[in-house]
Amino acid sequence: MHDHHAGDWASRWLGRGLDFEESRLYSPGDDIRDMDWRTTARTGRAHLKIYREERQPLVHLVVDRGATLRFGTRRRLKVAQAARVAAVLAFASAGHNGVIGATLWAGQDEPLPARHGRLAALGLIEAAAAPCPPLADPAPTDALRYVDRLAALEASLPRGTRLVLISDFAWLADAHETQLARLAARCDVWAIQIVDAAERALPEMGAACFHDMASGQRVWLDTGETAVRSAARSAFADHLAGQAARLVRAGVRHQQVDSDADDLVALLAHG
Repeated sequence: MHDHHAGDWASRWLGRGLDFEESRLYSPGDDIRDMDWRTTARTGRAHLKIYREERQPLVHLVVDRGATLRFGTRRRLKVAQAARVAAVLAFASAGHNGVIGATLWAGQDEPLPARHGRLAALGLIEAAAAPCPPLADPAPTDALRYVDRLAALEASLPRGTRLVLISDFAWLADAHETQLARLAARCDVWAIQIVDAAERALPEMGAACFHDMASGQRVWLDTGETAVRSAARSAFADHLAGQAARLVRAGVRHQQVDSDADDLVALLAHG
């Protein structure tokens, strides 16, 4: 986050930093760049604009480190990309002296208290980037646990918080829509969905056993068959469309990020 493009994006996402409050009469030595020319013209006397520092909202990042994110076929695991996204957003907030908090979703959820500045960003990144190897025998996804997690965010975050959910949303189902909508009514929620290339298009590698880390089921597929790969591609596209529709209905802004994408600043700038 060192170039002007990143800075401009952070300004749009986090706010201007200064807010116009009132005008007062000009005094010798005042900075003429802050002249209130409209009031000066109306009154015939030189006036100056007075600003107050805009209160930066809390930015709270949720980084999902569950079983379905501990997977990747290009460059990195999905969970590693989730940590990279969190790093970009944390440093953007720190650069504007924002207040940064976080929650890591894993076997044992880890809340990180809200703090100001660069040290808060570094602490978040260290926690989010901790080793997170694939699980040999993950438990099936518990939909009710995610309802509870969303409810906990609603109960704990101040109104107006900028909340970013970084996940693959493999857990997202109809049962979560009501709680998501309640959360979105309280916070500005942005869902960033991490997707792996092999999920979009199954590679051709002959007969292979696939382990669904959300359901715990295993299934054999002959990926050498064009019809099998086509069916898998269509099924995943329908799955993504269904997840996007749920987020839209809940009032949540949604963006997909590929797990092998490198220039996250440019990608997130258009989110």
